[in-house]
Amino acid sequence: MQAAIGAGIDGIVAECGGQAMCATCHIYVESPWADKFPSISEEEDEMLDDTVSPRTEASRLSCQLVVSDDVDGLIVRLPEEQV
Repeated sequence: MQAAIGAGIDGIVAECGGQAMCATCHIYVESPWADKFPSISEEEDEMLDDTVSPRTEASRLSCQLVVSDDVDGLIVRLPEEQV
């Protein structure tokens, strides 16, 4: 989330500043990238139920993903709406 905001990518609102409390940093992480991140926590799972755009198996909150060299080249999709 911080990298996307820092790069000026439109579509990441992040109203709560990365505290997993608003679901406005909802993204879609497709395979094979999804497997490179830890499983969804209970807190993230609950917030994903409140996203404006449809939740899918690829849904994640970008504030809960730590980017490392393991995901170099990561491609994510943004939902049409966040708020």
